[in-house]
Amino acid sequence: MSARLGVFGAAASALLIYGFSTVPAAPSAGEQGQATAATEAMTPQRIDNFMLVDAQKLEAHELYRMSDDKAIVLISTGVGCPIARAMTPAIKALRDKYAAQGVEVMLIDSNLQDSRDAIAAEAKEYGIDIPILMDSNQIIGEALGVNRTMEVFVINPKSWQVVYHGPVNDAADYGIQKAVAKPFADNALAALLAGKPVPAATQASKGCLVDFPARAKKTPISYVKDVAPILEAKCVACHEEGGIGPFAMKDYATVKGFSPMIREVLRTDRMPPYNADPHVGKFSDDKNLSPAEIKTIVHWVDQGAPRGEGKDPLGAVKHVAAEWPLGKPDAILDIPAYTIPASGVVDYQHPWVKNPETEGKWLRASTVKVESRQGVHHVLTGYLKDVPQPGQQAFESKWGVSVGGYAVGAESEIAPKDVGTYIPPGGAIGFQTHYTPFGKQVTDHTKIALYFYKDNQKPDLVMHNSVIVNNAIVIPPNDPHHEEVGYLSFPKEALLYAAFPHAHYRGAMSDLWIRYPDGKEKLLLSLPRYDFSWQRDYTFAEPIKVPAGSKLIAHFIYDNSKRNPHNPDPSKQVVWGDQSWEEMFYMAIRYRWQDETSKHMVSYDDDLNKNRLMGMLDSNIDGKIEKSELKGQIGDQIRKYWDVLDANHDGYIDANELAAMEKMGGQRRRREAAADSKPAAPAAAAATPTAGGK
Repeated sequence: MSARLGVFGAAASALLIYGFSTVPAAPSAGEQGQATAATEAMTPQRIDNFMLVDAQKLEAHELYRMSDDKAIVLISTGVGCPIARAMTPAIKALRDKYAAQGVEVMLIDSNLQDSRDAIAAEAKEYGIDIPILMDSNQIIGEALGVNRTMEVFVINPKSWQVVYHGPVNDAADYGIQKAVAKPFADNALAALLAGKPVPAATQASKGCLVDFPARAKKTPISYVKDVAPILEAKCVACHEEGGIGPFAMKDYATVKGFSPMIREVLRTDRMPPYNADPHVGKFSDDKNLSPAEIKTIVHWVDQGAPRGEGKDPLGAVKHVAAEWPLGKPDAILDIPAYTIPASGVVDYQHPWVKNPETEGKWLRASTVKVESRQGVHHVLTGYLKDVPQPGQQAFESKWGVSVGGYAVGAESEIAPKDVGTYIPPGGAIGFQTHYTPFGKQVTDHTKIALYFYKDNQKPDLVMHNSVIVNNAIVIPPNDPHHEEVGYLSFPKEALLYAAFPHAHYRGAMSDLWIRYPDGKEKLLLSLPRYDFSWQRDYTFAEPIKVPAGSKLIAHFIYDNSKRNPHNPDPSKQVVWGDQSWEEMFYMAIRYRWQDETSKHMVSYDDDLNKNRLMGMLDSNIDGKIEKSELKGQIGDQIRKYWDVLDANHDGYIDANELAAMEKMGGQRRRREAAADSKPAAPAAAAATPTAGGK
């Protein structure tokens, strides 16, 4: 009954807006036929790949990953449109009818005025449980030929052709409510699935007009005047001679040659390689192009990539990558050379070098220069108070603060003004290096440049590193959307500066939330599409206040299905492991304690890291562990001794009981380590750097 009333209310709204306003009257039958023909003429015969994000779940949807579907349906929509609201039950019915037959239905919102919050609120109010793709740049709506809301596009994934473009049915109308006589979209899907010719609609779509200013203007765009300045400002830093980009944007001819590829990576949001969703938070290191810049470049390619008159801005200056982008280092650490074999599996290496500094230093920045970008997956670092013996490995259990790190696509680490990391004198610097064979034997000589504060520029504030980790993850086979969660509880007030999400090939999405002591939550960082090939810090434009008692909560979504093009084997159950075909749940964070200064150092990190195991296992985040939450190897071990560990026999393991378990485990590991002279593994997260780690 409520659903019918909702439809009636939406129809009444349409009557008020369209029946008694200055909007032109509904077109005649002849005009409808002309409009249908014009609309069909604008529809592309074949649709190119794109990736857009669902406003409700902030999950990325890439068109060509849906190639195993029988049909894909896109329907234009918009916030506040009465016809779109009234058609919701019909769209959901269409979705439900064909879901089991391999048909995927999604809405697409290209309205410039529709914010992510507004779209999500509309979906909640009207019970829309269908993905609503945010076409904030209007690139996809333009290419499809969208004019109004409630235009249906049926796509055949075998050819990527739009086989139907028209209304959902004939019930939608301006100010009129009527029964469905012609289910156009339903008929189109039935024909496509049956392998028959798809019938065209006999009337134009009726809905709210969608404004596409750039399409209306059709402004000529040139490389010299419009495109080259954007590339020089946003792209050339990587796409230069010796840079990390696969080609140098050195002149017009080169850029034009790559222009179809540039268009593709912009439509699929693969470039620039900055995966934080622009609808969530603000970041000081944001590498994204603005909507205007994206539209300028894509429209330029669509216009044939014309050069324009004048001097070539990129050809006039030779751009060459600097050996050290931050300038001459104060010190350089040479990681011991390692020969990466052409094939096979390489275990994590743990070399070390002596700390070259004989006096304590405050670190302000560091850059890791990897020689073999194909062969080096990551480098982690940690200060060692004691210098290891020759031949001894520098395991993470002995590490202190980090002096920098590297993962595929990462850049320099630069501390905010007046914030630094203290490196004690003497000792050593340990490394965790992950090498991946790639078909050719090479020897890697990675170096780390360190930049210190001058002696008379000692920073007032102290940077720290920690990690939200969950090495109890278990990812079922063939699961396209498996979620895992982990958290850290902050014992004292802190400021969060940056976060660095890390997973492997099955990583699909990631986010970071803060839960305040009063229970309210706020989304801080969202990666709708995690990209293993590009990993980096996401530095907040303004540090995030973390009150004492707050939790930082990380989620990772894993795609262990055949739709994931990077998946080594969707048929396998996947658990935590060092190698890239295994998985990780790893959210490194950089923060400082609010009441700490370089003159008044504190040891709050110990209390912070004590609760890491609880944050790994407590998946419902209620501060205690239930049997149903146990998984992975560590879960199996706890289940085996549950009755002993649950000292008060209340059916849960609380923080005190978990601390007692960890204390016993630490004592046992120390005895074993002393017996065989091997270093102990970290207590809370084996094979995971817990101090100073990225």
